[in-house]
Amino acid sequence: MIDFPEGSHTYYVYILTNKNRTVLYTGVTNNLHRRLNEHHSKKHPRSFTARYNVEFLIYYEKFDWIQQAIAREKEIKLLSRIRKLTLIQVLNPNLDFLNHLFLN
Repeated sequence: MIDFPEGSHTYYVYILTNKNRTVLYTGVTNNLHRRLNEHHSKKHPRSFTARYNVEFLIYYEKFDWIQQAIAREKEIKLLSRIRKLTLIQVLNPNLDFLNHLFLN
């Protein structure tokens, strides 16, 4: 078994929305820059995010371990829309698009 030191990997749980902020999508990735580009380019044209034009980052959390990230993604997905919005607004009160933080 390979033992990786803490912090040698980075994983993100993220929430995206569409232009009008009417849809919320929660996902997990090890490369947020790449994943945002995939959502923007509609790499998977039949996916939920492509069909509903979901490509704008409004929230993310960073983890060192994939197991923690997956567990957190599941927690967030179980939240009601109101609770998700409350979670988002703690760090992003105006629901600003944050893509620029990862696409520059």
